[in-house]
Amino acid sequence: MNISNTPNTITGFILLGFPCSREEQILLFVLFSVVYLLTLMGNGSIICAVRWDQRLHTPMYILLANFSFLEIWYVTSTVPNMLANFLSDTKVISFSGCFLQFYFFFSLGSTECFFLAIMAFDRYLAICWPLHYPTIMTGYLCTNLVISCWVFGFLWFLIPIIIISQMSFCGSRIIDHFLCDPGPLLALTCTRAPAIELTSSTLSSLLLFIPFFFIVVSYALVLRAVLRAPSAAGRRKAFSTCGSHLAVVSLFYGSVMVMYVSPTSEREAGMQKMVTLFYSVVTPLINPIIYSLRNKDMKHAMKTLLRT
Repeated sequence: MNISNTPNTITGFILLGFPCSREEQILLFVLFSVVYLLTLMGNGSIICAVRWDQRLHTPMYILLANFSFLEIWYVTSTVPNMLANFLSDTKVISFSGCFLQFYFFFSLGSTECFFLAIMAFDRYLAICWPLHYPTIMTGYLCTNLVISCWVFGFLWFLIPIIIISQMSFCGSRIIDHFLCDPGPLLALTCTRAPAIELTSSTLSSLLLFIPFFFIVVSYALVLRAVLRAPSAAGRRKAFSTCGSHLAVVSLFYGSVMVMYVSPTSEREAGMQKMVTLFYSVVTPLINPIIYSLRNKDMKHAMKTLLRT
């Protein structure tokens, strides 16, 4: 294991992952391999269903297909390296590999926050402004919203990550996590960097709470419009349309908020791993199930896809 202790000559970090016996590591490898394959299949099925079913060529399903595409890459930013780590004796990740994972994991997570916000905005327009919806949510606007999510997501943490990668690291180089996380990385720097810590914390806060506030306001307006609907059938349809997205938002933001407000002390490292595992691995697995089970059009498209 070649991990230099001289500042600026780093060849890698040690990702502890989930310390356990060799047999348990192999069992975890098999388990997460199955989870990864199911995630790829589930989200890939949604993309194919939207691509091949003409009835799903609407902004709501186009956004959903893009969201599924995002989920595939989000889980890919962590799980393949985690699988390799299970079978590795050294648990070493290269310096460049660590910061590439850091960048892609947080950029894709940022993009997911923006996607959840514009999906809520789409439901707000569809339910609160049904007559104007086709003229407002045009293909042009939908495309621009999707592009904006990807661009802002990949620019949001770019500068702090570049600055952190240029810092000097000292000590054991051991990261008690299954991915390269900013907290453990900053703890390994030779000198404290309060400005970078404050910047990262501020950007994380803005990223979490601005889209979340936007989602809450959108659904508050949707709820008001639904409660004013004259027919029970109309209310049921509106709740059914929004239910899937609300479930996904609750799963993602619920776990991310727990992670964000939880203590960063060493005794909480196990808890932080489990919460990170939930929103980065488990939710991408569950999301296709939620969208498929609660949406009649998607269920029909999935059945047609499986028969072909």
